[in-house]
Amino acid sequence: MNAPDIKKYLNIERIDADPTETAEWNEAFMDLLASGNSERAKFILDNLVKLANKNQINWVPDLVTPYINSIPVDEQPEFPGDLATEEKLASLMRWNALAMVAKANEAYGELGGHIASYASAADLFEVGFNHFFRARIEGGNAKECGDLVFFQPHSAPGVYARAYLEGRLTENDLAHYRREITAPDSGARGLSSYPHPWLMPDFWQFPTGSMGIGPISSIYHARFMRYLTDRKLLDCTTRKVWGVFGDGEMDEPESMSALTLASREKLDNLVWVVNCNLQRLDGPVRGNGRIIDELEKLFRGSGWNVIKLVWGSDWDGLFARDTTGALVKAFAQTVDGQMQTFAAKDGSFNRKNFFGQNEELARLAQGMTDEQIDRLKRGGHDLVKIYAAYNAAANHIGQPTVILAHTKKGYGMGNAGQGKMTTHSQKKLDDEALIEYRNRFNLPLTDEQATCLTFFKPEESSQEMQYLKQQRTQLGGQLPKRYSTCDKLSVPDINTYAAFAIKADDKEMSTTMAFVRMLGNLLKDKELGPRVVPIVADEARTFGMANLFKQVGIYSSVGQRYEPEDIGSVLSYREALDGQILEEGISEAGAIASWTAAATSYSVHGTAMLPFYIYYSMFGFQRIGDSIWAAADQRARGFLLGATSGRTTLGGEGLQHQDGSSQLVAGTIPNCKAYDPAFAGELAVIVDQGMRDMLVDQKDLFYYITLMNENYAQPNLPANVAEGVIRGCYKFKIVNAKNGDTNHCVSLLGSGAIMTEVLNAAHELANAGINVDIFSVTSWSELSRDGKAKEQAKFAGEKGGDLPFITQVLAQARGPIIAATDYVHALPESIRAYIPEGRRYITLGTDGFGRSDTRAALREYFGVNADSIAKVAKEAFKK
Repeated sequence: MNAPDIKKYLNIERIDADPTETAEWNEAFMDLLASGNSERAKFILDNLVKLANKNQINWVPDLVTPYINSIPVDEQPEFPGDLATEEKLASLMRWNALAMVAKANEAYGELGGHIASYASAADLFEVGFNHFFRARIEGGNAKECGDLVFFQPHSAPGVYARAYLEGRLTENDLAHYRREITAPDSGARGLSSYPHPWLMPDFWQFPTGSMGIGPISSIYHARFMRYLTDRKLLDCTTRKVWGVFGDGEMDEPESMSALTLASREKLDNLVWVVNCNLQRLDGPVRGNGRIIDELEKLFRGSGWNVIKLVWGSDWDGLFARDTTGALVKAFAQTVDGQMQTFAAKDGSFNRKNFFGQNEELARLAQGMTDEQIDRLKRGGHDLVKIYAAYNAAANHIGQPTVILAHTKKGYGMGNAGQGKMTTHSQKKLDDEALIEYRNRFNLPLTDEQATCLTFFKPEESSQEMQYLKQQRTQLGGQLPKRYSTCDKLSVPDINTYAAFAIKADDKEMSTTMAFVRMLGNLLKDKELGPRVVPIVADEARTFGMANLFKQVGIYSSVGQRYEPEDIGSVLSYREALDGQILEEGISEAGAIASWTAAATSYSVHGTAMLPFYIYYSMFGFQRIGDSIWAAADQRARGFLLGATSGRTTLGGEGLQHQDGSSQLVAGTIPNCKAYDPAFAGELAVIVDQGMRDMLVDQKDLFYYITLMNENYAQPNLPANVAEGVIRGCYKFKIVNAKNGDTNHCVSLLGSGAIMTEVLNAAHELANAGINVDIFSVTSWSELSRDGKAKEQAKFAGEKGGDLPFITQVLAQARGPIIAATDYVHALPESIRAYIPEGRRYITLGTDGFGRSDTRAALREYFGVNADSIAKVAKEAFKK
């Protein structure tokens, strides 16, 4: 077998055809640098690039810089803290985090948890906590609202470890990590696996456990802060959004999808710290390449300011002595897979295999012991270097900044896990490994305390504890910390914005049209109007919202620098600095992230906003369901509007656009109230109740409402049905048999797009001698939840409980019950258990893939048209 040609894996420099000329150019440029005018040097380089492009040389500079720190030693600011104390504190955080996970898995092997991620990120977190992450000062003005911090999810144990030292969590709490149900039995607070605001509503602010959701969310939160500032609702000019994410997480498309938005909007209030420990869950992120180089190129190309934090202070002397550039050349030829091996091995191995590559490197390592080589730090473990990078990022103007921090996964875990392929799954350490870890970080623990995984907390009067609290006091207080109080907003009377819908007088319109009209009226309200945030993903004209362009404008951080083609039109496109609509382009992921930022403003900023995000319903829960679930975790308050909903309402669009399941999926999210109104009047009642729930009563829930694009006669809302609309069902009308026979009765249940078919079926049945009670179902999921709650109360032995609401409503009628929807059968089937005893229940739905055809053909195909409904009802009498 032939050996591979190693040269093809190395970065071979091009052969210099004229070294003398090259030397002259180099000398001229170095003379320019020697003058100390770096800006002039940058100008010359930019000018040369322009000149080359003008002459069609087609050359662009390499976006990857050498594998060294971006901030030179002589430009590092003085470290402002007590370095020794901070190193001790970081070591304590590491130990308590490790003990927390290991204790849980020693007692309950299936609990899981992670040690290695926080071991790599601890110093990155601690510099932020001690010097940069500002907390909200309660009762303060807008400039004291603090920063937003997104924490790497697998590092949650480290955040808990810090909260323990701060006195926010007890030792008993730490002992109940990942035991949220059983913890209260021991007088403890269960600690969630990852950042989950729903589970720890006073602690975590942002859910980041689903990889990729945190990064995109941080971008849109940063942009929403600019939106609040530009619209003069809240001054956020001094606040930052910080995000600590993993290099493996950057593989997620959501992590990368909004990078250009951040640079386009010049979000210099945004700083990402990517923890480049070079490892995913199973192995290297880029074993055959260098992820830091790849990310640098990606972020620079997207317009971000990139700071490379690669090597610690111990390397400074080596670089100073390296007059030939041997280190830089060696790093350029070392891929991450090999770098991981270096991390997992000791000083002796690294002396031989890294410094032993050539004589130049070997000379650099002369005089260093194996232990000194072993302790050479990567940049992400050096507090001084981290501070310099954070300080530069915090003060950078005009661009978002990413810090690419080189670390070791499992840092300090020695042979038990540092840099090993299996380190992500490491849950336990044997006695020898625990003592080695203790020694590595000079922890004040006896052998017994170390092997028993004893939590350690210094005395309150100790220098470490005093310093810890002093630093946080200077930065505003404890963090992370979530707030839930905000200003209450009054909701206008329903007749001021929806009278046309409540008393529609059979005017033809779609429920989408009705919603847009309501929205336009709400925007005019003096108090609530400015807090309304309309959001679309490039479909405003599709949903008939073009009239809002002139009314409130589309938000743009630079206003409108052009004259739109349709400037003379009543519906012309208008962008403005104080524009209210967030038009997110063709990005469902971006739009839902934008909605989440607005929907959680009450908590994050103490300023209640009311977002309405309208979109093709098929591109909601099916496509971005994970993001919606994360918004639910964050206790979002707002409206999601799934337009063109149903499998048959959209006609010719076909399979990819026809939604038959969003209502079913929405019902699985506990704090989502899902509605499928058929009529404009129902929609008005639902919107009104939603606003009161979220803005007045400040309930942690959000509404999902499906809307149709089909025009049909809208009836007046019957009197006294508002409660039924909200609870999920009410008797809409009775259609009596033409022959007057009262013995033949049937109940028809319909919702949304299929309600018109139900009405037509009722008249067909009446002509056939069957009396029909028509029930409008506005929410199958609310009916199902109510039924389940009543059932559970009954099983628990509670006396005097009511029957399920749907049972009570259907008791008003007789005969078989036929339920028809434009969604899969499972939706109406969800209430079968609560149908009155002795009543036959048949469901009609639209299971399967959608098709392209007319509405009439589609409804006949799926068996949900009037003829199909009537046929099933007639057959129900024969059995």
